[in-house]
Amino acid sequence: MLKNFGTFLLATLVMSFALATAPAHAADDMKSWKIAVVKSVAKNQRYPRSAIAREIEGKAKVRLVVAADGTITSHEILEETGQSILDSEIPKLVEKMSPLPALPGGQQEMSFVLPLSWTLN
Repeated sequence: MLKNFGTFLLATLVMSFALATAPAHAADDMKSWKIAVVKSVAKNQRYPRSAIAREIEGKAKVRLVVAADGTITSHEILEETGQSILDSEIPKLVEKMSPLPALPGGQQEMSFVLPLSWTLN
């Protein structure tokens, strides 16, 4: 059985974003944006049935560059899972996630590392 992706990803993703000193309303906007990113991952991440059947698990990290309008303009896989069946899901996930919500606070571009996990109970 699959673990709850959303809860795990929320905790991991929130820790992965760099915290910047900002006014309270800007921090709230950023928090809401991060939650939207987590929800997008939870909605779009796929665990291939053949990987589940073979009990394949893995963790990866991907750097995303996001434009002001939320479009993911580029991605770079920083750490692969080492399992081709899971690694091949990363670009598919990035494509499905784009566009994200527009960046908060009038930011023109943002780059961040997104941790991904495929884990069985």
